Amino acid sequence: MNAPLIALNNGTAIPQIGLGTWPLDDDQVEQAIITAAELGYRHVDTAAKYGNETGVGRGIRSCGVPREEMFVTTKLDGGYQGDDRAIAGLDACLERMGLDYVDLLLIHWPLPQRDLFVSTWRTFEKLHEQGKARAIGVSNFKPDHLKTLMAQTGIVPAVNQIQLSPRIPRLDHRVFHGQHGIVTEAYSPLGAGSDLLENPSLRQIGQEYGKTPAQVVVRWHVQNGFVVIPKSKNSERMAQNLDVFDFELSRNDLLALDLLSAGNEHGVDADVDGH
Repeated sequence: MNAPLIALNNGTAIPQIGLGTWPLDDDQVEQAIITAAELGYRHVDTAAKYGNETGVGRGIRSCGVPREEMFVTTKLDGGYQGDDRAIAGLDACLERMGLDYVDLLLIHWPLPQRDLFVSTWRTFEKLHEQGKARAIGVSNFKPDHLKTLMAQTGIVPAVNQIQLSPRIPRLDHRVFHGQHGIVTEAYSPLGAGSDLLENPSLRQIGQEYGKTPAQVVVRWHVQNGFVVIPKSKNSERMAQNLDVFDFELSRNDLLALDLLSAGNEHGVDADVDGH
């Protein structure tokens, strides 16, 4: 079972469901990737900040899936912002993973108070042109940050990876992304740190389809056209998170999930919680 591909604005494509790897360590993530690949995952998400890129590389080499079939994302955080700092940063990431390129490179946080994300983006463009990053994007950027980036460089990010779930819907981000051809990618899609999966409505909807509340939530992301990266090292939950393509939520089901936000639109700033 493989997830479908979502087209990116530079002509490449990204598997719609991926494996999130924060906060797994090297040994945990290696085994998680091997297990995930056996189940059909072809998309792995990591970051320099996670400290597990060595294990990610080991897992990719050991999983039996050809490199060109595995979509690998990494992110560079604040220490690599500024003119050309990302060059050495990505080189170090590639060395740790034992790879020649990544499929997607993201600016981990905008950190607008430092006013360096535009110059960092120009460096990302160089890395893309050199073939070290097949696609480039951002993470945790708000629409105003994206406007600044696009106005000053003319290059639209392929992806904005944000905290997103039925509890934290971020409608303003989603509308802006849709207007500009940016793929919305969701981390913490199952409402990490919240009681989202305990909601009675999710249990009831899941029972109708013979699915778990988590599968209902992942399906909500899929039907909204998002890329979704739930994280788990448990093989059963990994399998469940990928097993969401044999049912379709009704319009009323989708509305019920949309109503779970209860005014909690914005969530927690990602540079505080680690993603």
